[in-house]
Amino acid sequence: MLLALETANDHCSVALYDGQRLLALREDDRTREQTRLILPMIDSMLADVQQRVADIQMIAFSRGPGSFSGVRINAAVAQGLAWTHDIPVVPVSSLRALAQAAYRSQQLPQVIAVLDARMNELYCAGYQLDGQQLMQALTPEQLIPYNDTALVTENAQAIVGSGSLLFNPSLGLPRYADVTASAMDIALLGYADWQAGKAVPAAQALPVYLRDNAWKKIAEQKRGI
Repeated sequence: MLLALETANDHCSVALYDGQRLLALREDDRTREQTRLILPMIDSMLADVQQRVADIQMIAFSRGPGSFSGVRINAAVAQGLAWTHDIPVVPVSSLRALAQAAYRSQQLPQVIAVLDARMNELYCAGYQLDGQQLMQALTPEQLIPYNDTALVTENAQAIVGSGSLLFNPSLGLPRYADVTASAMDIALLGYADWQAGKAVPAAQALPVYLRDNAWKKIAEQKRGI
């Protein structure tokens, strides 16, 4: 059984997945409440399906890029549970999970996934559906300025995510700003990566920010710089 965690955006969701079906899902769309919500959500979900943390064989978490605090919380909770209970971990790209959500909700097989990174920058990457109905990267994850006009990937059908309306306004592609990743997307991708041997020990369950000076940028943002 796999536990999936998603707090890399402004919301919080957790899921249990057995490799065939979603056993349970909890989602809460209250903004920036992940620290307070995630552990009670996990406990409640496990209790509802009469499972314990000791029954979990794998933890998959959204490792970023995304909200700095959200990514940090996700990694910290995954590390803490994995370390305490000796559970392997699979870090999943939040951009890849966003692309998977675009297929799940809009049936889009090739997209540019874009998250608003604030400070006039965007996180983005291109993805395409494979034969197993899983999104695979076509490009590296990038941190680019709002006004960057580079095409991330050819033949994309749409631009999805919170930064989609800010990305390359010259591209004549549909934009789905309301598409967001959920723990159910993390579960699907994480399980496949687990089967592919991509699990890591708790110590290697590290967040990915793309922005090296994240602390400084957050401080500057609060000052309105």
